[in-house]
Amino acid sequence: MPQGNDAPPDTATRLTPLDQFEGSLGSRVYASLRQAILTLAYRPGEMLRKAEICDTLDVSRSPVADAVARLSAEGLVDVVPQAGTFVARFSMAEIREGAFIREAIELAAAEQVAATATPGQITELRRNLRVQEALVADGDIAGFYQTDAAMHEMILSCTGFRRLAQVSDTAWLHVNRARQLILPVEGRVAATLDEHRAIIDAIAAHDAEAARAATRTHLRQLVRYLEPLERERPELFEPA
Repeated sequence: MPQGNDAPPDTATRLTPLDQFEGSLGSRVYASLRQAILTLAYRPGEMLRKAEICDTLDVSRSPVADAVARLSAEGLVDVVPQAGTFVARFSMAEIREGAFIREAIELAAAEQVAATATPGQITELRRNLRVQEALVADGDIAGFYQTDAAMHEMILSCTGFRRLAQVSDTAWLHVNRARQLILPVEGRVAATLDEHRAIIDAIAAHDAEAARAATRTHLRQLVRYLEPLERERPELFEPA
């Protein structure tokens, strides 16, 4: 499994301490490793050295092995017999599939919510948008993207379907990881904010067609930015 030429950062600087997470020991080990993979602290194709992980998190091999099994089931790591465990490379096929599923879900949700949104739900969406604007003004891009995710979850929750956000997040998993490669793109944050404003304005106006169109425009931007990376950074992607 090829690695980059640069030496990887120290494991201790890449894994969030377990006391920052809730749940059982196994769940916290999984959460720490998953976060490091999704934020590209562990790069695609890089080997996960279990002994170092155990030492850093001060745990035995058992919860690390359980975490790796869960990550493998999500497609975030590849377990290669007699070779080791490696962070999964990106697959444009998986990225496009995830984006397709997410778009289908969110277009339907935007259309429904535009037709049924209550004044209270619209107020909450506008409040979220104001927080986004404040974070951008302060230069807090990480906070902006967290609030961005919260806005999408709010719209999905407004449908009344409890599992919709989870299904959408699962579909978006590999897209979201790949997004870290292109952040921040010059001008993209401001454009994203405008796209969010268009979605919320359409919902507030109870214009289902406009909400659907604005959501489609917004979601398709990310894949458009990601596609050139397959040519520019082939070492991070599975062979086509």
